[in-house]
Amino acid sequence: MSAAAIMSFVYGVLSIVGGFIGYQQAGSKPSLISGTITGILLLVAGFGILQAQVWGLWLAIAVTLLLVTVFIVRLVKTRKFFPAGLMVAVGIGTLIVLFKGIG
Repeated sequence: MSAAAIMSFVYGVLSIVGGFIGYQQAGSKPSLISGTITGILLLVAGFGILQAQVWGLWLAIAVTLLLVTVFIVRLVKTRKFFPAGLMVAVGIGTLIVLFKGIG
């Protein structure tokens, strides 16, 4: 299994779990919905990467860029490492691995 697929799966699961945590702690339906949608997209992308499909890599990059951007904005607003800082850190790591998968 490639590192890009693994990171896509890890970030996808983290997104889904984060959405559920956001819903449980703050009653945030947007967190639940967005976490679930982006998580599923990353899991689908991971399966695409496993099957050597170019779209899987590009889907993972697009969703990860979106999440990193959203969580950078949240980190600047809240200045709290959890969850925003964690999602930014893991997202940047994921992007590094994904971009290495392009070449």
